Amino acid sequence: MGRAYQNRKDAMAKTSDMKAKVYSRYGREIYVCAKTGGPDPSANLTLRGLIERAKKDQVPGHVIDKALEKAKGGAGEDYSPARYEGYGPGGCMALIECLTDNPNRTFGDVRNAFTKAKCKIGTQGTVSHMFDHVAIFVFAHDDEDAVLEALLEAEADVTDIENENGILTVFAPHTAYASARQALVDAVSGIDFQVDEIQFIPQSTTTISADDQLLFDKFMAMLNDLDDVQNVYHNVAPD
Repeated sequence: MGRAYQNRKDAMAKTSDMKAKVYSRYGREIYVCAKTGGPDPSANLTLRGLIERAKKDQVPGHVIDKALEKAKGGAGEDYSPARYEGYGPGGCMALIECLTDNPNRTFGDVRNAFTKAKCKIGTQGTVSHMFDHVAIFVFAHDDEDAVLEALLEAEADVTDIENENGILTVFAPHTAYASARQALVDAVSGIDFQVDEIQFIPQSTTTISADDQLLFDKFMAMLNDLDDVQNVYHNVAPD
């Protein structure tokens, strides 16, 4: 698959205001994950991975605990996932994942970002068929064959494995996230995931002009500033 995925830590906060947004997004995602699959990380492997990722991104423990307690109580906001897509500046493709308690508001906010970037939001399926929905695990290891053999023995559904200077990247279908993750944890003692999440990977990338890049940066900033937006994926090639 090549290194077409993006570790979205690039969007992590650089100011206290941005950190608050990051914490809020993690809190919301943990709450929904715990409410859907159960608040016990030992039984909910997706939740376990999410909590570990939050800790690595320096989300305070009280934010995580509050989200878990809210899920245990069964009360709180009724968030639902929403996904929007379309063509952004320079004809690039964009997928926006949200968690919202007001779909009408969220759709209006995302559509406004497209409009201000002189683009138009599309209907479901406009560009999503040009992305692969996969689980990605990145970790340091020097024996690709041993890891692959362990995954095969565990009957983990893995689509690809890459080795770049001792850093392994394992790709699996998004539906096999939990089983593939557990197989890796069992196979690699003390595994420390650099990336451990489900992402949309573009099947191809595009290069945009300098003028479009300025508009694209504005587009991304507007989307990332929206509280309901959890993740933004695109196919713009890195500089």
